[in-house]
Amino acid sequence: MKLYVYDHCLFCVRARMILGLKNLPAELIILANDDEATPISLVGKKMVPILIKNDGTAMPESLDIVRYIDENFGKQILSEQVRSDLENWIQRVSGYYKHLVSPRFVKIGLEEFSTQSAVDYFIKKKTETVGDFAENIANSAQYIEEINKDLIALSPLIKADDKANGEQLSIEDILLFPILRNLTCVKGVIYPNNVEHYMKKMAELAKIAFYTDRAI
Repeated sequence: MKLYVYDHCLFCVRARMILGLKNLPAELIILANDDEATPISLVGKKMVPILIKNDGTAMPESLDIVRYIDENFGKQILSEQVRSDLENWIQRVSGYYKHLVSPRFVKIGLEEFSTQSAVDYFIKKKTETVGDFAENIANSAQYIEEINKDLIALSPLIKADDKANGEQLSIEDILLFPILRNLTCVKGVIYPNNVEHYMKKMAELAKIAFYTDRAI
């Protein structure tokens, strides 16, 4: 199998997680952010992740990929359960977290931004939704204060290091961990102890690295 991704992409982290959690080999292909031709040739539009199955067919959509891998390779490990309070937390944080991470992604040496044209493409696209990158960086303190409060609110929802609900790996882990992982590119974010332990354990199980060593 092959998986086309961007390293920073939340949805791509979801697909990478299930492969890591199930110890499945796949060739990871990181596309340049301005490469429109490759995804369009595979699935008809510019999007990632894209899984190339063993039969050569292409599958887009992160949760479709997650469920396909879980259902077709070995014993299923994911429950469909997503607690409403955790879903609400994700929705709340998703409303502002891009103001923190998007301006930083182009500054931390990611492969999808190895050319200036890829950087320019990303900035143009994301500026439409998050505003000027320099202004977002300048306003980091207010967003960091907000996420630190929300992480305190998240703490009681994390019931075990290796599964958020404390009972079984579930879709909520697939939804939550990518957000927490991507926040590691931001200096000043404070993770409650149990949230940090969860992040580290999930990163180990999913085989996905943090950005802590290059955080801005």
